[in-house]
Amino acid sequence: MSKFVIQGGRKLKGSIQPKGNKNEALPLIAAAALSVHEITLENVPRIGDVEVMVEIFRYLGGTAEYIKPDTLKLCGKGIHKSEISADLAKKVRTSFLFAAPLLARFKKAKLHPPGGDVIGRRGLHCHYQGLEELGAEIRLDLAYQLGLPNGFTGRSIFLDEPSVTGTEQIIMAAVLAQGTTEIQNAASEPHVQNLCRALNSWGAQISGMGTTTLTIRGVANLQGGTHRVGADYIEMGSFITLALATGSELLIEGVKFSDYPMIMRMFARFGAKLVQHEQGILIPGDQKLEIVQDVSRATPVIADGPWPQFPTDLMSNIIVLATRSRGMVLIFEKMFDKRMVFSDLLAAVGANIIQCDPHRIVVSGPCEYIAGRFESPDIRAGLSLIIAALCAKGTSEISNIRQVDRGYEAIDRRLQALGADIRRVD
Repeated sequence: MSKFVIQGGRKLKGSIQPKGNKNEALPLIAAAALSVHEITLENVPRIGDVEVMVEIFRYLGGTAEYIKPDTLKLCGKGIHKSEISADLAKKVRTSFLFAAPLLARFKKAKLHPPGGDVIGRRGLHCHYQGLEELGAEIRLDLAYQLGLPNGFTGRSIFLDEPSVTGTEQIIMAAVLAQGTTEIQNAASEPHVQNLCRALNSWGAQISGMGTTTLTIRGVANLQGGTHRVGADYIEMGSFITLALATGSELLIEGVKFSDYPMIMRMFARFGAKLVQHEQGILIPGDQKLEIVQDVSRATPVIADGPWPQFPTDLMSNIIVLATRSRGMVLIFEKMFDKRMVFSDLLAAVGANIIQCDPHRIVVSGPCEYIAGRFESPDIRAGLSLIIAALCAKGTSEISNIRQVDRGYEAIDRRLQALGADIRRVD
């Protein structure tokens, strides 16, 4: 297996641009199976999870080819299978997003339990709820047996929680349903909005993007078209964290404050100074980070939540940033009960972290990291460990880096371009 060998303690400098949004590209590949026409996706990140979704698309009978390094052309005309193999399903969580397209096409589908990061309980309840309310029948034995005897029929659905993939699943079922579907308490993350915009450009009729209520008027079929995947704001936040934690001056190209107000507000809680540059966001170097106390002088709390609140996928980064900032902060991960587990790895190399329970930790900083050996537990924690290793003096090793490759394209080469001493060793 490959590992990263990192010599830390260096300042970085230069510019870097976030790749396409992983969480947007994955459902778009599944959505392409709704149409028999060609779908072209631009700005697609070349990462492990995307490659698995492409492999599933081909396994079902569709065609998929890269016509440029980041441009993927898909055609679902040849899709003839209604079952995804267990080996493919377990490699990526979004394998389950093929349920709605397969049901719409074949009135049946067989799917096996999906894979993905082990960051806590990640049920499929919202998927079941939405598909069943639109007319599907679901039976679970060793696999998920789904049937659709009378086709999808639109209706009003109130979700128990604003699940991102659950909302995406219901959207894909509703676009080809008879009648109108209203999804209340829907997820509204930027990648959910862009899935809706892509589907509309292919002939769907979806309104309410950016709100928690989506209205979808079913159409007979979808056409083809082109859609450009938006920039990955999780990468953006990770690169801002990288610059601040290492005291480096970096320019994050192609992004702006106004698109991500809560993310920018959270960095301000650490006293960070970010500058809106005409080419992106500039992070000046050598900043003295200090956690800003609440008005009452109580220990401040940083918590995640559904959009537009702070995204859970940046919580691992924020923990590293907190360890490099002066002061004390309570970090409250509300969504997943195992995401905080990786903080034990940081504590082993110098961080002052107390875990209160599976969802909350108290961080007191700043710390000076020492080099260590880590095993990446999941995608987001993997990059956070890289950031910590780049802060440490000495040589660190990070194994199980397939987790990092699942979510970040050629991250070692991109960091090397900034001056980082990071090597991939087989």
